[in-house]
Amino acid sequence: MAAKIKKGDRVVVLAGRDKGKSGEVTLVNPTARRAIVQGVNLVKRHTRQTAQTEGGIISKEASIDLSNLAIADPKSGKPTRVGFKILDDGRKVRVAKLSGDLIDG
Repeated sequence: MAAKIKKGDRVVVLAGRDKGKSGEVTLVNPTARRAIVQGVNLVKRHTRQTAQTEGGIISKEASIDLSNLAIADPKSGKPTRVGFKILDDGRKVRVAKLSGDLIDG
């Protein structure tokens, strides 16, 4: 199955405490069906001081399930479903169902 959400995509959170927030996908783990989105699902991590890093409470992004994410429509920015289309030159591209725009150029 082709990936509907990829690194670099702009996504909207559909469920959870960050519902409605949007951000850019920084990492996708397709086998675990999880992704890390910039500025979404922030957790506090207590870290010990080492020679390289300072100790203290660090805020970082935790992974979020792919089922709770939807691609933001390129035109409106609203959450949309993803379809696939094969162009004349044979490339398979992702298409936003809401507006019909191409997601990957």
